[in-house]
This record gives sequence, structure tokens and C-alpha cells, in this order.
Amino acid sequence: MLAICTDSFKGYGLNRVFEFVKEAGYDGIDLNINPGNYDTQNTEYIKKLIEEYQLPVVSISTPPTSSEKKILSAVDMAKELGTKIIVIQPPKIFDFKSIQWLKNEIPKIRQKENISIALENSPSETLLGIIPGHAMNNLADLKKFKHTCIDTTRVKSKNQDLMEVYRLLKKFLVHVHLSNIKGSHTYNLPQNGILPIESFLTKLKQDGYPGTISIKVNPKYLNVGNEKKLFKNLEEIKEFYDTYFTKIKTTSKEDSEK
Repeated sequence: MLAICTDSFKGYGLNRVFEFVKEAGYDGIDLNINPGNYDTQNTEYIKKLIEEYQLPVVSISTPPTSSEKKILSAVDMAKELGTKIIVIQPPKIFDFKSIQWLKNEIPKIRQKENISIALENSPSETLLGIIPGHAMNNLADLKKFKHTCIDTTRVKSKNQDLMEVYRLLKKFLVHVHLSNIKGSHTYNLPQNGILPIESFLTKLKQDGYPGTISIKVNPKYLNVGNEKKLFKNLEEIKEFYDTYFTKIKTTSKEDSEK
């Protein structure tokens, strides 16, 4: 399923975002809850947009350093919207209360609400250039959390190998934030950059990946504000996705054994 993150359209209201995504032929909305955008926090308004555009919110991403209360609020929103995936961010390195709450309570919430709450790989932030800025920030921690989200730009920013990260996490992967890096330009369009996005998408399809692939890019690379260029970019991204994911044939279990 191909979605696109609302953060990729910063500057537009949520109504226009739904309109763009529907017209471009994507499958759904990846809603990023933005504290500065009240539309993204208004569950009743979002329900109206879902009905009007017949376009589901397939995932919800909470803001960085979200409190327990904000994560529980996202769970309530997901239940109202029929959304089955919530993506959360790793807590700050010394936020011991949040660390323990995530480890102890999230599995209970998943089971009770039948919602996948996934931990995203951390950005490459450090303190004093040495200490990781976030706890639960390595691959072992992501595996222990059971449900994970891969942000492809973050993989590269930490000098990790995307295909190896996928190999280690594929059993736990429920969501992907897809983008590329070109020079110093992070969160570029998936087809523009040095990451092996083609191979990554193809491997996802061949492995029967059942989750959502969400385009999460810097709005300037989509050319927000210039709707002609915006739709051209949305079309090219979808063509790229279709070429390396939709049209790829899955490998049957029998063929794999052979």
C-alpha cells in the first residue's frame, strides 16, 4: 500500500492534502500529528475528510518526544479513524520514565486495542558528539520492541547499510518512511539519490511485505506551492513505486525452497 506523509505537504491545509493524494492515485494518508497544525489533531474533522475523499488514514505518526498522554491520545484517534498503525519516536537518552513506560506498557496496549505501535529508527543526533541523543536507538532495541518502522534517510545518516538493516528487521517491519539522499539533500524524492531504493522496494515485494510504504520527503523537493510541478513529482514517485514494487512478482515458497 502506497501512502504519503502529511509532513511532505507543509504549507497546505489538511483538506488540500487529502485532495492532492486522492487525485494522484495514492492509497492512503500517513498522518503526522503536528502540534503546530490543529487540523492534524482534530479527529472529527479528519473523519469528515476520510468520508469526503474516500481515502483512509493508514498510519499515524506521533511527534518527537511525545508524552505517554500524547501517545494514548494517538491511540484513541486511531480507534476512531480505523487506523491500525501508529509510529512513535525513540525517547531522549535520559528520559528513563518514558523508556520504561514504552517497554512495559506498549505491548499491553497493542494487545488490548489490536493496533500496531511501531518504533522508528532514531535520527543521528548525539550529545557532545559522543553520546546518542536517543535511547532505544540501535537495531537490537528495535528488534526487542517487536514492531518497527524504517526511515530510509535515517539509515543512511547513521552510515548503515539499508539492505542489511532490512534483513535484520524484516520480521518486525510494519511501516516504511521512504525517501533518498542526494549529496547533502536529505529526504529527497525516492528516485533521486544514492540509496538503493529500487533494490529495497523489490526485496520488500519479493518477501511479501504486508505493511505500508509511505513517502516522507522534504516539501521543497515536491515543489509545494507549484501545483503543476507538485503533481508531476507525485506521478513520477508513483511510477517509480509501481516499477519496483507493484509490478514485481513475488517468489513462491516452493520456488524459494528450490
